[in-house]
Amino acid sequence: MDNSGKEKEAMQLMAEADKKVKASGSFLGGMFGGNHKVEDACEMYARAANMFKMAKNWSAAGNAFCQAARLHMQLQNKLDSATSFVDAGNAYKKADPQEAIHCLNQAVDIYTDMGRFTIAAKHHITIAEIYESELVDIEKAIAHYEQAADYYKGEESNSSANKCLLKVGHYSAQLEQYQKAIEIYEQVAMSTMDNPLLKYNAKEYFFKASLCHFIVDELNAKLAIEKYEEMFPAFTDSRELKLLKKLLEAHEEQNSEAFTEAIKDFDSVSRLDQWLTTMLLRIKKTIQGDAGDLK
Repeated sequence: MDNSGKEKEAMQLMAEADKKVKASGSFLGGMFGGNHKVEDACEMYARAANMFKMAKNWSAAGNAFCQAARLHMQLQNKLDSATSFVDAGNAYKKADPQEAIHCLNQAVDIYTDMGRFTIAAKHHITIAEIYESELVDIEKAIAHYEQAADYYKGEESNSSANKCLLKVGHYSAQLEQYQKAIEIYEQVAMSTMDNPLLKYNAKEYFFKASLCHFIVDELNAKLAIEKYEEMFPAFTDSRELKLLKKLLEAHEEQNSEAFTEAIKDFDSVSRLDQWLTTMLLRIKKTIQGDAGDLK
C-alpha cells in the first residue's frame, strides 16, 4: 500500500498547525480564542503524527507527537502531555533511540510530578531496555532499572520491584560489581522464600549469590552457603548446592578436570545460560594452569 499520500497530508496538517500556534501567540489571536487555536493545533499535530506512522516515517511522527506534547503542557493538560511524550518516544524508538529516551524522560518527569509512580517506573524500564539493546550502555540501563525498582517498592509492588532488581544484579555481576550483585540476590531471595508461589526461585538467587561470592573468595563462598542453608533449608537438597560443593572441592584441590566434570553433569540436566557460563568460567580461571574454558 502506497502511503506517500499520507505523508503529504501529514505535512499539510503540520503546516496548518504551525499557523494556528503562531496566530494564537499574536496580540489579536490571544484576545480572540488563543487557547482554542492551540487545542486545534494539538489535535492536528496528533493526527499528522499518526499519518507519519502509517507512512513509517518514525522521526517525523516522533517530532509531531513532541509538538503536541509541548502544547498540551502550555494548556496545563499534564496527562495529555505525558501521553504524547510517550507516543513520541515509541515512534522515535524505531529511528532515533537517544531521542526516544529524551521524550520518555520528559514523560517520566510529568508522571512523577503527578505522583503516578507506577507508570513512571514502567517507562524507566522502557528506557533501560533501550540502553540495553539499542545503545548498549549497561551502566545507564542499571540506573533506570534501579529507579524503576525504587518507585515500585514505594508503591508496594514488590514483585515488579524484584524483577527490576534481578536485572540490576545480573548486570552488576557482569560488570564485576560482585558485592552489589550479592546484596541484590540475597535481598530478592529473602523476599521470595516465604512466598509459596515464588519460593522455588529462591534457590536460584542463593545459587547466583554463592557464585558471586566464589569469584571473590573461596572461603566467603563456603560461609555464605552455610548461611543460605540455615536461612532456607530447601536449598540443602537442591542440585545447585550439590554443584557448588563439588566445585568448591575441585577448586580447593586445584583440579580443573573435576571442576569441568561437575559442570557438565549439571548442564546435562539443567542447561547453563550465558550468565552462569560466564561466572563459572571466571571461577575456573582462578585454578592454576587452567586453559579458561569449560570443555
